[in-house]
Amino acid sequence: MPHIATSSNCLEKLRRNMNCCPLKCSRGLTHIDALVLLSLRRMRMNNDSKHLVAVLLKDVEARVELVTSSHYWFFATYFPDYLQHRSADFQREMFEISERSDLSLAVIMAFRGSAKSTIMTMSYPIWAIMGKQQKKFVIIASQTQQQARNHLLNIRRELESNNLLKSDLGPFTEATDEWGQMALYIPKYDARILAVSAEQGVRGVRNGAHRPDLIIADDVEDINSTRTKESRDKTFNWWSGELVPAGDVGSRQIVIGNLLHEDSLLMRLKTKIENNEIDGNFYSWPIVDDNGNILWTGKFPDEKAIKKEKRKIGNRIAWEREYMLHLVPDDDQIIERGMIHYYDELPIALQGQYNDLIIGVDLAISESNKADYTTMIPLSILGRGDEQRIYVMPNITNKRMSFPDTIDRLRELNRFYCYPKFYIEQTAYQAAVVQQLKTEGFDVIGVSPHSDKRSRLNMIADKIQRGVILFPRTGAEDLITQLVGFGIEKHDDLVDALTTAVLTFAVSESETSYVRVGTWEDAGIANPFRRTIAPRGRDYWNRLLDDWNEATSGFWD
Repeated sequence: MPHIATSSNCLEKLRRNMNCCPLKCSRGLTHIDALVLLSLRRMRMNNDSKHLVAVLLKDVEARVELVTSSHYWFFATYFPDYLQHRSADFQREMFEISERSDLSLAVIMAFRGSAKSTIMTMSYPIWAIMGKQQKKFVIIASQTQQQARNHLLNIRRELESNNLLKSDLGPFTEATDEWGQMALYIPKYDARILAVSAEQGVRGVRNGAHRPDLIIADDVEDINSTRTKESRDKTFNWWSGELVPAGDVGSRQIVIGNLLHEDSLLMRLKTKIENNEIDGNFYSWPIVDDNGNILWTGKFPDEKAIKKEKRKIGNRIAWEREYMLHLVPDDDQIIERGMIHYYDELPIALQGQYNDLIIGVDLAISESNKADYTTMIPLSILGRGDEQRIYVMPNITNKRMSFPDTIDRLRELNRFYCYPKFYIEQTAYQAAVVQQLKTEGFDVIGVSPHSDKRSRLNMIADKIQRGVILFPRTGAEDLITQLVGFGIEKHDDLVDALTTAVLTFAVSESETSYVRVGTWEDAGIANPFRRTIAPRGRDYWNRLLDDWNEATSGFWD
C-alpha cells in the first residue's frame, strides 16, 4: 500500500474537533497517529489525507457509516489515546479477524503486552454491538470474576466518557443485570454485555429472546490453574460443556491468552483445529518470531529494546513461555516432551530373538474420588543388550477400582497376554493381592521400592531419551502427561507402574543373564551330541512299502 503522510497539526485538529476526552489507560496500544495512518492506508479512498480528515470532521453520517462497517476504523476514530506506539501487522490482522463473519472460532495466542485484550476484549464487544455485526448478547469470560469485571469497567468507562462515541453512536445506559452479576445493558441496541468467571455456570442465560452470540474468553487460565491435568480438564470441560453450548447457532468464540502449558485450553483447541475435529483458526504471535524478526517494532525497535524487556521480566522460563511462546521445561523437570520416542506398529519378534511381556502394576484399591488410581502398564520387550527395546502397549489401565474389580482386571490381562509376568509394587495390604495372585498360579513378583519416586524416574530417564523405551502414538497420553509433568501433576500412579516394571525387570535380567559363546561349528569342532545317520537307500523304502500293502490289503506277495 502507498505511504500516506499525515501531518501532526492535522491530527491535533482532528482530536480537538472530535471532542475526544483523554483517558488514562495502563494498557495502551500505540502512538496516536499510527493506527489512524494505517486506517487511511486501508481505506484507499483518497491519497490526500487532509481531505479525508476534513470529511471525518464535517460529515457525521459518513463517519458513522465508516466506523460501523470497519472495526479497524472504529478503533482509530474513537480510541486514539490507546495509541502510544506505531502498530504492527499482527495487530492489523486481529482487526481483520474480528471483522470476519465466516470465522466461528478464533484462538489467539500472543505475547504479553501485545494489545490483544485492548483490541479484542475492550474495543471489539462495543463495535460488535454498534457496528455491522449487530450482536445482542456478549459474554466476556476471565479466570476470576474480578478480572472479568475489570474488562467490563474499561468498556463502561468508554461508554460514559468518550464524547465522540456517545455523540455518534449513543446514548448509552448501564444497569445491573438480574442474575446478580455485573453487566452492561444498552437499550438503544437492545444489547447486553455479561462478565463471568471461569467455571461459572451460564446455562440458559439470555438477553430477552437472544442467547449469547459472541463469547470472548480472555486469560481464563494462569500458571497455577494449568499445573495439573485435573485443573486443565476442568477448564476445558467448562469451556466445551458450559460456555460454548450457551451460545446460539452462528455465535462466535474468541479465545485469547498466551502459552502457559502444552496442554492448556488454547493448546487443546489448537490441536483439535489442526486435526480437523473443530472448525476455527489458530494464530500465534511471539514477540520475536523463529526467523529473529521483532513483530512489534513500533514498541520494540531493535534487539536492544528486546533485551531490556527481557531483563525487566527477569525470569527465563516466563520469558520463553509467555513472550517467545516456546514450550520449555521447568528447571527440575526430568522428562521433557522432546525425549519421548514413538512407534507406529509393534514389531514381530524375529526367530531366536529374546521376547517377553511384563506388566507393571501400581495398586490403589479404593473408589474414593480422592484416592489414587490403580494402574497397569503392559510392556513388550524385544532383544537384549544394546539391541533391546521396551514397547509400552496401548492397553493401559488407569482408573479407581475396588479390590474385586482389581483382581478381575488382573485375571483378564493374565488371560489376554497368555500368562505374562506381573511386577506389583507392594506396601502393607497390597502384599495380600500378590499372595492371592500367586495362589491362582500367576507369575507375579511383589516389589518393595527402596528409593523415592523421583530417583526411580531418573533411573529410567536415559532409556526414555535414547529410545530404548518407546510409546504408542495413541493410548499412552496420560502416561506421557505424568512423565512430562512429574512433580507438578496431581497423579503419578502411571509413572510408578512404569518404573516398577522397567527397573525390576532390569534387575531380574541381570541376575539371570547368560553369555552365548557360539556353536560347535563356529569353533570348528564336530558336535558330539549330534547323531550321524546314514541316508536311507531305495531298498529300505521299498520294503516298507511292501509291508504297508500287506497290512492294508490282506494279501501277501
